[in-house]
Amino acid sequence: MAEKKSIFAKAVEVAKKAVAKPVAKKAVAKPVAKKAVAKPVAKKAVAKPVAKKAVAKPVAKKAVAKPAAKKAVAKPAAKKAVAKPAAKKAVASGNKTFKKYSAKANESYMSKNQMKHFKDILADWKKELSHDIDKTVSNMQDELTAYADPNDRASQESDMALELRNRDRERKLIKKIEQTIRNIDNDDYGYCEQCGEEIGLNRLQARPTATLCIDCKTLDEIREKQMAK
Repeated sequence: MAEKKSIFAKAVEVAKKAVAKPVAKKAVAKPVAKKAVAKPVAKKAVAKPVAKKAVAKPVAKKAVAKPAAKKAVAKPAAKKAVAKPAAKKAVASGNKTFKKYSAKANESYMSKNQMKHFKDILADWKKELSHDIDKTVSNMQDELTAYADPNDRASQESDMALELRNRDRERKLIKKIEQTIRNIDNDDYGYCEQCGEEIGLNRLQARPTATLCIDCKTLDEIREKQMAK
């Protein structure tokens, strides 16, 4: 019994000693720090091209509205002029083609054959001009009409005035032809009236009524131009 008490007492003492020592606090496990998640590397910003500044365009001027043109009042259509037969124009000596004279070898200037040749040419030319004058006068008498329309009357008067001027030139030319024929009859044909030199067959072929040689005619034209200035 005593042995049991001593064993018990030893156990109590051991227990007290165990209680007496402070119990070491268990280390509290610290929370493990989370590993830093590698953040994605931000892409470098690519430099964008700088936009060009817009150049201010000049403002277009507004079109000023023009007043509307007045509509043309439709005029009554003028009567169409009746087509007239074209009258023959006066044949100028510069445009008239005459029969050429072929001079024989050693033929003298203004021989009888030459005189006859130019006289025949002048007579035919006079006959042609006289026929044209008579025909024109007859046509004008037939076509003389009193038009009611002023435009038609004005056109008719203008045409008649032109024809009369042409006929007047032809009458003057006929008088010159008659004078030239008289010169042939008097053996005064073919020589210059100013210097007395030969006019020449070539010039007479082109202008049978010529009374001046080419030199005197040229001087005469120069004097006329100087007088006109």
